Amino acid sequence: MPDRAYIPGDEARIMTIQRYIAEMERIHPDATGEFSTLLRNLALAAKIVSREVRRAGLVDILGGASLTNVHGEDVKKLDVFANQMIINAMESGGQLCVMASEENETIIPIPEEFPCGHYAMLFDPLDGSSNIDVNVTIGTIFSIFHRVSDGERGTEADVVQSGDKQVAAGYIMYGSSTIMVFTTGEGVQGFTLDPTIGAFLLSHPNMTIPKRGRYYSVNEGNRMLWDNGFRRYIEHLQTPDFESGRPYKSRYVGSMIADVHRTLLYGGVFAYPADESNPNGKLRLLYEANPMAYIIEQAGGRAVDGSRRILEIEPHDIHQRTPVILGSEEDVRVAEAFIAGTR
Repeated sequence: MPDRAYIPGDEARIMTIQRYIAEMERIHPDATGEFSTLLRNLALAAKIVSREVRRAGLVDILGGASLTNVHGEDVKKLDVFANQMIINAMESGGQLCVMASEENETIIPIPEEFPCGHYAMLFDPLDGSSNIDVNVTIGTIFSIFHRVSDGERGTEADVVQSGDKQVAAGYIMYGSSTIMVFTTGEGVQGFTLDPTIGAFLLSHPNMTIPKRGRYYSVNEGNRMLWDNGFRRYIEHLQTPDFESGRPYKSRYVGSMIADVHRTLLYGGVFAYPADESNPNGKLRLLYEANPMAYIIEQAGGRAVDGSRRILEIEPHDIHQRTPVILGSEEDVRVAEAFIAGTR
């Protein structure tokens, strides 16, 4: 795997996402090119969505769309655009048999006029979309599985699979720069979009998360709704202790993609636990928790729902929710101990 990042002006070290995918194909002689084409199409869709995000304030795309999604949440115009753009970019390539989106109530079949492939993809087209109008970081999250159905077209069984069966997962973050982070089960790579040449360039090779961090990320407005174990854990992080590096610093954006990206880079813990209002958790297992858990584990971290690995949860519904605690391995294990009552 490539282990060097792109440095502007050093053309000999440029690694585009297309070149990286081609090198992966050479490493795996049994590759057919289908999966590689899928990733290339996804990168293209990311560029188009990124372009619209960049000029959102200049065109009629900010604000609400006078719609609500399947979860009863207000839908932004950019939500609708991103969702449709990803569908359009991916449905005709011939690599997918079915898709599922957080914005759609049911699965998204591949139209009959297009060939049906060997993969299934789930995606959150615009995570953090409530922050669109205030110019806070947002992004796209995706998860890819091998097809398991036998029919001519894909079915819900192809997308309702446990996270440990993912063949790839990632996110595209639209912030001060556009970054695409993904894993295919062989480490985590990050590519930054260079708008001057229109290419994603390797900027964060072989990403790893520190074993312990100094930050925690959680919506403390829900403190009174948490169970006693998790509340004690946050109080533990806030209690000064020089030897263990406490107190931890609180950082919370409110866009999962931004908070998890920071946690991946600097370590610590991101949590959206169950509470009295959301006893089954609030984040979506298939569209948010599974892909982020896969990335974090591939980077050397840990991701649980409080008592079990997120990737081992057997889903039963495409819009299933789950509690999430992920980040540095040591930090997450301490959280688990407090929730279990052993600390």
